[in-house]
Amino acid sequence: MLDSLTLLLKKVLFLTHLNVFNQFRTSLFFSDTQREREKKIVTNHCEKEEVPDPSACTALTDSLYQRGDLLEVPRTLFTHFGIYLGDNRVAHLIPDILPLFTTDKLSVQVMVTNKRLVLGVLSKSASIRVDTVEDFAYGASILLNAMDTTVQKRPLDGEEIARRAEEMVGKIPYSLLWNNCEHFVTYCRYGSAISIQTDKFCDWLKSVIRDHRSVPLTAFLGILSILSLGMSPYTMLPTLLIPFTLWMAG
Repeated sequence: MLDSLTLLLKKVLFLTHLNVFNQFRTSLFFSDTQREREKKIVTNHCEKEEVPDPSACTALTDSLYQRGDLLEVPRTLFTHFGIYLGDNRVAHLIPDILPLFTTDKLSVQVMVTNKRLVLGVLSKSASIRVDTVEDFAYGASILLNAMDTTVQKRPLDGEEIARRAEEMVGKIPYSLLWNNCEHFVTYCRYGSAISIQTDKFCDWLKSVIRDHRSVPLTAFLGILSILSLGMSPYTMLPTLLIPFTLWMAG
């Protein structure tokens, strides 16, 4: 039982550290580049201005980012991606339930709240929208074209990348595994929709299924649910079927 609990803890730690790996990878290759140093100067300048001049910040941003650049923002458990369009604008795919209920562009364009985002994930609804660089970053640091070091494909021409992103702006179906923000930017920049984060998650899931130590742990949790909630179809069936499926798939 101790081995099983240790295995589960390792899997959880693996997921939570995916983003740590991404940050380490990018800092290793990009922290010393001239464009990265310029980015920090631009960000600090725009954030410290008490009454910022939008045109000045736009000019500074355009001097750093080029049309078609892939912008990457590390979050706690995942990474968010977007395509720079020029004029301080970023196209990015984000889960959002609001477009299902209104066509009012002004309402939809307001920054997506966490509640809208979570409901968008559950309803599998999203939109590809255009926001300022500041709204896209949401206070986090921006990594520039970091995926070019891991994707084994040559980026398309910058104008073609941006054109693809602009053509897709609007409401779109969402899938956490098969159609997320990473699929959007890789399609635009490399011509193929892929997600490194999804691939890592699927590899982890396969390792769980193949490891028979997951079976007794799952059965133990099922028995606990029966003891606490009582015997009923919604507790008995998962307790029997999930361990059996994991065992047969292993």
